[in-house]
Amino acid sequence: MSNNTAGLIGSCQLKLKRAIQIVAAFTCLLPIAVNALPDQISTDARLADDVKTGPSIRIIALAPHIVEMLDDIGAYEQIIAASEHSDHPAKAKQLPRVGNYARLSIEKILLLQPDIIIAWKTGVPMSDIEQLQKHGLTVVYSDPRQLEDVAKEFQWLGKLTGRRDIAEQKAKEYRTRLADLRQQYQDKQRIKVFYELWPKPLTTVAGNAWPQQQLTVCGATNPFKDAISDYPQINLEQVIVANPSIIIQPTSSHGLASDAIDWQQYNSVRAAQHLQIIRPNADILHRMSYRLLDELQSLCQHIDDSRLYYRQRKQNH
Repeated sequence: MSNNTAGLIGSCQLKLKRAIQIVAAFTCLLPIAVNALPDQISTDARLADDVKTGPSIRIIALAPHIVEMLDDIGAYEQIIAASEHSDHPAKAKQLPRVGNYARLSIEKILLLQPDIIIAWKTGVPMSDIEQLQKHGLTVVYSDPRQLEDVAKEFQWLGKLTGRRDIAEQKAKEYRTRLADLRQQYQDKQRIKVFYELWPKPLTTVAGNAWPQQQLTVCGATNPFKDAISDYPQINLEQVIVANPSIIIQPTSSHGLASDAIDWQQYNSVRAAQHLQIIRPNADILHRMSYRLLDELQSLCQHIDDSRLYYRQRKQNH
């Protein structure tokens, strides 16, 4: 094999590895409905007349946020299996695993014979879902696109599991807390923030991306907000030119990505120069669940602390 051929193969393998890493980040840590369903679906429309519902149905949950929300409304015991990366509540780590974003275990799912499968359409292989449907299994989809949609999901899951009262209460609490956060930060002085969603290739957020919606709640300005895609790939020079006052590097349960950018090497960037780097918990912030409000509140507070830092620095100089 020539050196050129070996180099080409190595380059392709590296690109494939990075592509897999990005998919894993988006589907496991970042369950964001980028292209979830063609149209927003109403709560009732997702449950056809022949769909079995009630507190005795046996559920397979194919996304971590679905497991969390079912637990929030007291329906955890109805879950008989889940997809990988379902780790909250802690007991969810013991649930049988039936696949991930790349592949589902068709045989295992068929053996379990669930009454219903709840999937997140962007986070499962649709070819496998189609096979399950051909075997007569019922599949419905979780579809939150806006932060407010989490409340609608609670109501939908409450109807599905026969736990409407607790689901309605959870939805009400969620709406109230989110509205309070919006009000608290809506008049804050805007501050420029760069969100390092993924380091290689360097990927950020824009448009209607889940983290972008959160930045808006916190009163932060994203220089890449108007990019064509919700998750644009950019280069380091663009960040340096944008010169953000804050850099956000989300972490997961595995810690900061091993190849995360060391911004201290780029002292010309204001955020790096003033050590204004925030590292929220991606396992919480990037999931559509009730817990995200705690992490969002923390993120907004950290951003506000940076506002105060720069304001005091300006006053002292």
